[in-house]
Amino acid sequence: MNGLRSAVGFLTILPVAPRDTGGLAAARGWFPVVGLLLGGVLTALDLLMHSGYPILNEDFPSFPPMLSAAILTVVLAAFTRALHLDGFMDCCDALFGGYDKERRLAILRDPNVGAFAVTGAASLLLLKVAAIMALPPPSRLWVILVFPCLSRWAMLLTMGLFPYVRRKGLGTSFLQRSGRLPMAGGLLATLVIVVTLTGPAGLALLAAAGAVGWAVGAWASKLLGGVTGDVYGAVNEVAETSVLVVASLLTYWVSDGLFLPLYEMVQ
Repeated sequence: MNGLRSAVGFLTILPVAPRDTGGLAAARGWFPVVGLLLGGVLTALDLLMHSGYPILNEDFPSFPPMLSAAILTVVLAAFTRALHLDGFMDCCDALFGGYDKERRLAILRDPNVGAFAVTGAASLLLLKVAAIMALPPPSRLWVILVFPCLSRWAMLLTMGLFPYVRRKGLGTSFLQRSGRLPMAGGLLATLVIVVTLTGPAGLALLAAAGAVGWAVGAWASKLLGGVTGDVYGAVNEVAETSVLVVASLLTYWVSDGLFLPLYEMVQ
């Protein structure tokens, strides 16, 4: 349970554990669970903002769709201290703006942001808001519940597949213990969570998150010789956005009730 407390304390603003790096090697297997906790916060907030769900009184005033989607996006960034968004912005500057490995690694350490970072963050947030807006009510709650879990599993996958490029850095704290047990445990937990809460169609979202983890990790490794903590953050942000976009497109193309929990499908 110390690993879970360390994961929650590091990845969120919740004061359940000191935000240090001492116990983070045991924490990475809990990343998907922390994502599910964040998804639960967003789901509860979304329920409060909408009257279109059966469990709420229809007289309850709904928030405008764009405003509610923007609020969910801001709350998620606030609950994570924008930790992953910061890494994504640094990667935008380094991977798009650097011209060799040494320069790219130097940019990743630079606290200032450039045009690539600003443009990338604006584009990412715009896509998140639009994708959340596009989710129909039957599937919306369940996708909102699981997408932070899937993105944090994508981070876990990247940690297991690609070498860490720096000798010292925030990411080294997660890699102090060898072996693939945390990744295997995280994969199994995420698989059970996703299939239970979104049905078999949720496997498409799991595949999208996994593809992002591999693609971003492979691209960063090609340019940097490995990955960094900022790359982990970029994987999380791109995976969150990709899962939301894939879910919104599939519900638009196939069925608005595509992502429903198994117990609802049985009924």
